[in-house]
Amino acid sequence: MGAGTEPDGSSRSDAEWEQFLRESVEGAADAPKEPSARARDVARRLRAEPAGGPPAWRGYTPARPRRRTGWYVVGLLATVALLLVALAPERIVDLFTGSDSPVPVAETTRPAGAPPTEIAQRPTEAEPFRGSPAADWASGAAGITVPEAAAVGWMSAAQVEQALAGTRDFLVASNLDRGVLRGERPEKPIAQINPHQKDVQDLLASAFRTPSEQHNPLLLFSRFEPSRTRLVGEDVRTLGRLSYQEGERGALQVTADVTFVYPVTRAGAGGGDGEIVRTIVRREMVLSWENPAKVRTEPGTFSIVSYNFTMTNGGCGAPTGYLVPPFGKDRPADHGGTEVDPYDRSIPVTAGSGDSSGDGCWRATRS
Repeated sequence: MGAGTEPDGSSRSDAEWEQFLRESVEGAADAPKEPSARARDVARRLRAEPAGGPPAWRGYTPARPRRRTGWYVVGLLATVALLLVALAPERIVDLFTGSDSPVPVAETTRPAGAPPTEIAQRPTEAEPFRGSPAADWASGAAGITVPEAAAVGWMSAAQVEQALAGTRDFLVASNLDRGVLRGERPEKPIAQINPHQKDVQDLLASAFRTPSEQHNPLLLFSRFEPSRTRLVGEDVRTLGRLSYQEGERGALQVTADVTFVYPVTRAGAGGGDGEIVRTIVRREMVLSWENPAKVRTEPGTFSIVSYNFTMTNGGCGAPTGYLVPPFGKDRPADHGGTEVDPYDRSIPVTAGSGDSSGDGCWRATRS
């Protein structure tokens, strides 16, 4: 038997057996070696560290954002939004409605103060309300706020609703009808007044024939003399409201408080070169829709309990039955007369206030 025998029975030579013994003692060139103690220590630390590894020397790791910064941004945006709502609420509405037109101002209760002063701008034929609070008001009947109806006294809710609509119609017919504004006799609104109310019927009988301080059509109606004054455009701006309560003998008592703004120029002026004046009339009226079982009246008519009004840029001197806007040299001197803000609706109307006859003449602080 030779120096070595393979499993299949073949034998190795003496030279091969000698090489095998030498490699067993010295180790083969490609045989795996046992790692050193340092290598084992490094491997152990690497296995113990997180998957990301240790931070690099002179490396850059972005700082984590603080969550409080997000709340600061949210608070800032909320503050800006509140300012926008306070300063320009109509713009916020426009963002959601897609409308380019501002939402007109509406009034449901007496305001706490006068509207802010606008930047002084001269009105034009194209923009007769420019530089005025009325630029943000509604046109015509849309500016009169009518409350929700409920049963009062002898009237059901449906009847109260009809009476409120009738009150608004009277205000429109007596202050917005184009014929009445051109000086025509206000037949339609006169027909709404209780024909059995003697004091008012006496006023109407003489007011249009021989106007006076006590019998003046302007106490109830807005009229301009067509030979002297022309309305600018087709728009009259309004702001006001109706309210109601139970009156005497169970009657429905409706209070109207409405301001009308009329842009006017001299008759015959045109082409944008005429002077434009805004005549401003505020009316406060109390109308009583009586129970026909207790008061003599006619269906669909009301009695007038009281009427007060103020007017600025409407004329001074003896009553003529018309509003007489001052143009050019007819304007009162800046230093003369008592000042009044015609847009301040925070105070009630007082009898005899506004432009007056006689020596005194009220002067508007703005128009």
